[in-house]
Amino acid sequence: MTARLFAQPNDFTINISSDTQHHRVLVKVGKHPFTEFIYPDSLEKPVLYPIIAADGAVITRGFPIAPRPGEPADHPHHIGLWLNYENVNGLDFWNNSFAIPENKKNKYGWIRTSSIGQIKNGEKGAFEYKADWTDQQRNVLLKESTTYVFTASANERVIDRITTLTAREDVLFKDAKDGFLGLRVTHELELPSKDERQFVDDKGNITTVAANNNAGVTGNYISSERKTGDSVWGTRATWCMLYGKIKNDTISIVIIDHQGNPGYPTYWHARGYGLFAANPLGQKIFSNGKQELNFRLQKNESVTFKYRIVIASGKNRLSADEVDKLGRW
Repeated sequence: MTARLFAQPNDFTINISSDTQHHRVLVKVGKHPFTEFIYPDSLEKPVLYPIIAADGAVITRGFPIAPRPGEPADHPHHIGLWLNYENVNGLDFWNNSFAIPENKKNKYGWIRTSSIGQIKNGEKGAFEYKADWTDQQRNVLLKESTTYVFTASANERVIDRITTLTAREDVLFKDAKDGFLGLRVTHELELPSKDERQFVDDKGNITTVAANNNAGVTGNYISSERKTGDSVWGTRATWCMLYGKIKNDTISIVIIDHQGNPGYPTYWHARGYGLFAANPLGQKIFSNGKQELNFRLQKNESVTFKYRIVIASGKNRLSADEVDKLGRW
């Protein structure tokens, strides 16, 4: 079970520091940990990991970096909070991990962090990074420029992600299921399930997810369209919330789409086993062929995506009205 890491702080200043030697950026609220941006060579993409709520609960799964007893070990590419996609000019950036055999790696893409930019501390803390979306030979398809903005209060932690992708060649994001902004949550926030489930990716790889119908699993989804539970998957909404109990507190995690994003409002690739993702680019999959996007960028063309992630802790989950107010940015 997830442990509390610290007492609730009174100082909500965001303090950010870069540790280039260990390929990470540390984000704190006062003196207390909030999250880390990690980009070691051992990972196929940079991620925020772990992410910690205001009450000290860790809301991200530990596996594969720091596995915790009793948590599932499926989908090793689900680490912390990330952004990538299953089909970019035929390369799979989403499913790449240490589990892919070397002789199949040429079908997968990497996101390689090239620099950490300006850091700002204060009531709003922020930092920038740049990265390259590449193939195995390090040919660059996309240049990424991302800014993270962090704020905190007594019961909330907020992460704003602003990512601009610039094409180095003509790029097609072919409609696909696995994308785009993803979060893998701790075991307690999964949705209870009595049955073992199997998931097959576009290359025929089968991942088995065990049943998890135990007392410690309490998660549930609700969207801005008032869809709930597993019925959220494959539907459109301006925001979606995952909530559940960790010890005595209710944790609410909200991902909010931005009205300027392509494909707004996004489809939700929100699975009961702990994958919480917004995918605006997989419209053909989620609409059963009624819609199709096949989003394209011409060489040197850019696109910007903005998302807000809110983590709240307290006696009750956030109300829909509270979430609507959080989405005004």
